[in-house]
Amino acid sequence: MRNGILVGGNWIVDQVKVIDVFPEEEKLVNILSESSCNGGSAYNVIMGLSKLQAGFPLSGVGLVGDDDRGNHVIRHCQSIGINTTQLRKTDKAHTSYTDVMSVKGTGKRTFFHQRGANALLDIDDFDFSVSQDKIFHLGYLLLLDQLDIIETDGTTRASKVLKNAKQQGLITSVDIVSERSDRFKDVIPPSLPYIDYLFVNEYEAGMITGIKTISADGGIILKSCYEAALKIIGIGVNKWVILHFPQGVIAIGSDGESHYQPSLEVPAGQIKGASGAGDAFAAGVLIGVHNNWDMEKCLELGVCSAASSLFESTSSDGILPLNECLKLADTFGYKEKAN
Repeated sequence: MRNGILVGGNWIVDQVKVIDVFPEEEKLVNILSESSCNGGSAYNVIMGLSKLQAGFPLSGVGLVGDDDRGNHVIRHCQSIGINTTQLRKTDKAHTSYTDVMSVKGTGKRTFFHQRGANALLDIDDFDFSVSQDKIFHLGYLLLLDQLDIIETDGTTRASKVLKNAKQQGLITSVDIVSERSDRFKDVIPPSLPYIDYLFVNEYEAGMITGIKTISADGGIILKSCYEAALKIIGIGVNKWVILHFPQGVIAIGSDGESHYQPSLEVPAGQIKGASGAGDAFAAGVLIGVHNNWDMEKCLELGVCSAASSLFESTSSDGILPLNECLKLADTFGYKEKAN
């Protein structure tokens, strides 16, 4: 029987700087604090799973540089019992890093990213034949240069990785980065038929489908988010599209089932940063999927995990063990439903 989660994709060292406001060009702002932590989908999700105390095996797959940052990533994972057999070093690029500018009070983040070794990650770096894991999570599409390549037959190299995972019997899960580009409609659809659980936010869903999900004032158009999720299901996602936004999350199943789960109402004074909140949410949902929970319970743990991640400026340090996370719903309550 398969057991555990294999997490692959972006392994990034985040250099987080908490600032008072985000500046216009040529303007000065104050750095209030700074720290270094895990970043990127794979690194954040696997740390989230560990912090939540998932209770099943965790394994990583990806590339880091043969440098101090890469050595730190591997040692960090090994120190908490993560299988790093497929987390390899390369001498062809440095370990990827991101300068994260996080505004105190709002938690809004801006990213200055060096793609590094992640840009070299390719099909041959994944060996699912040696994995006994139940779930394979890959992220972020649109931030993995080799895997985002569109082949002459219209497929992508990521779609081939996901197809291989499914053929080896793994459940597949994917996350996407909020890139400011027009590549969504070309790069993402080829992978959808090989994805069981797709995590997207309102912007990404709109870019994939062409449906306007964000109003002129920056608010969520909830009806359009449902339409976008349904359209993505129609293109090919096998089980669930999980579409999250600041006020909450909707999940649309391939069988027509749907759920709305509001986010927790965390007081602004307790928010130190939102870096990694989406990955913390994904980690919570994936624990539920692994443990065969119904989707409502998966989403509840997801939003509670995301809320706890806000307690620290780093990506995962604020995340509490699973049972403590769930208690936060009683502590803070939920936000009002988006319109």
